[in-house]
Amino acid sequence: MTCMNTRRQFLTRAAAIAAGLSSLKVNGATRASNQNSQPLPPNPIGVSTYSFWGFRRPEFRSIEKCIELASGMGFDGVEILHRQMEDESNQALQRIKQRAFTLGLDLMGFSTHQGFVSPDKQKRQENIELTRSQIELAYKMGIPTMRINTGRWGTTKSFDDLMANKGIEPPLDGYTEEEGFKWVIDSIEKIIPKAEECGVTLGLENHWGLGRTAEGVERIVAAIDSPWLQVTLDTGNFLENPYPKLEQLAPRTVLLQTKTYYGGGTWYTLDLDYARIAKIMKASDFRGYVSLEFEGKEDPVTAIPKSLELLRQHF
Repeated sequence: MTCMNTRRQFLTRAAAIAAGLSSLKVNGATRASNQNSQPLPPNPIGVSTYSFWGFRRPEFRSIEKCIELASGMGFDGVEILHRQMEDESNQALQRIKQRAFTLGLDLMGFSTHQGFVSPDKQKRQENIELTRSQIELAYKMGIPTMRINTGRWGTTKSFDDLMANKGIEPPLDGYTEEEGFKWVIDSIEKIIPKAEECGVTLGLENHWGLGRTAEGVERIVAAIDSPWLQVTLDTGNFLENPYPKLEQLAPRTVLLQTKTYYGGGTWYTLDLDYARIAKIMKASDFRGYVSLEFEGKEDPVTAIPKSLELLRQHF
């Protein structure tokens, strides 16, 4: 199944998403203010399947099991981590979609990995094709937004070392960050038509690589200047003085990923003020999903409900 094979469904979904994005300026990408000054409704709150699995808990690898746990805990939706999926057949995708539907949950986000920071044109093209195929997966599951990354230089081989250096790594010898930004922008531009065709809004995350800073994310999104590329904003990826950086990207945000660290984090633990973060997002009229990404060492069965209670309190 391709997007064009279900044109009527696509047009319906695209119209709905376009309506949701109508308060964003295509050029300035700033969200319209709440003109009636009415209190905003509570944000729907979802949980990433990554919160359960975390790359290290095999008993929570099953996407369907994570969906069942999320429903039992009282979440509104689920964000699927692509790398967690063990079966990408259409049959498996439709089972996931049906399971979420029967349990009353939205499949509201798809978190993917790709990398465009490479002087090798063939590698960049492979990642362009990878991302297009990921958009198709999101479309088949009815997921309206997908997280993407810039990728990174790869000059720091150990992720432990990268974290010890706060995500900063030098460019490849003989190349500059300016060249890196050009590769990323050119690559994502080639992906936008697929996102528009499938009605899947891409959210560039403030992740490692050229998306490590708010300025880097904003530069890429502004250069591409499409309503189909906005921001997936992660509260835990600005390691120092996060609040002005979150505020900088809030107007472009279509999905807010919220970190908690019960039991202590693996590489770091941030003491995040969610009352302050919620205020920042409300000031930008953010009405979308808040997605939990639990990164602590505590058992997720006990830590995730506590995280949900925290987020409900503020959002």
